[in-house]
Amino acid sequence: MGRDIFNQPINGNSETDRVGHRSRLRARFLATSGEGMPDYELLELLLMLAVPRRDVKPLAKQLIARFGDFAGVVSADIERLSQVKGLGDTAISAIKLAQASANRLLREQVIGRDVITSWQNLIDYCRAAMAHEKVEQLRLLFLDRKNVLIADEVQQRGTVDHAPLYVREVVKRALELGASAVILVHNHPSGDPTPSEGDIAITRDLRDAAEKLGIVLHDHVVIGRNGHRSFKALGLL
Repeated sequence: MGRDIFNQPINGNSETDRVGHRSRLRARFLATSGEGMPDYELLELLLMLAVPRRDVKPLAKQLIARFGDFAGVVSADIERLSQVKGLGDTAISAIKLAQASANRLLREQVIGRDVITSWQNLIDYCRAAMAHEKVEQLRLLFLDRKNVLIADEVQQRGTVDHAPLYVREVVKRALELGASAVILVHNHPSGDPTPSEGDIAITRDLRDAAEKLGIVLHDHVVIGRNGHRSFKALGLL
């Protein structure tokens, strides 16, 4: 990764202007908790923590232009971020820490809780964790008899349009955990969450195999940048 070339001292009036701008930006954030602030300003605030001695507004705007929005920036993988000129290890760490913090907070809203009564929280967590992935990811959510989430595991990472699902492995893991039900979640990097014919076929295979052992496939949710689709809601389960 490149050096933090933005993290170099400057002198003169521009230094005074930079300090004043940062102070005003922080004050506005503290007064509003970021409500109404554009994505580039939130990203600028984040970069300010990692790059204390340089104007980072141009860098923030460059990142938004490249990755689309704030969520796209913090969800970008380290390799792609390292290709941005002036974005060094410290700044990349700050960006990825923001993503990890958001995912941890959202996960805490669903783990150990009844997923039926916290369904939207579950969807929010899955979208934050998976919607911007560049390859398909298969996530398994295991539930107990009261529909409480007892485990959240990523079983497979695949290609841009495929992540293998091994029915036997899913059922085996459910039995190991003593789970009574499973929710299957995977993402479509294309952004379109519409289930494919292959998604439908393998889901029915899993449902049939699980039922024989008393395990319920509660739902299969497809996550995309443009929303999500529930097999149960679509009448496919």
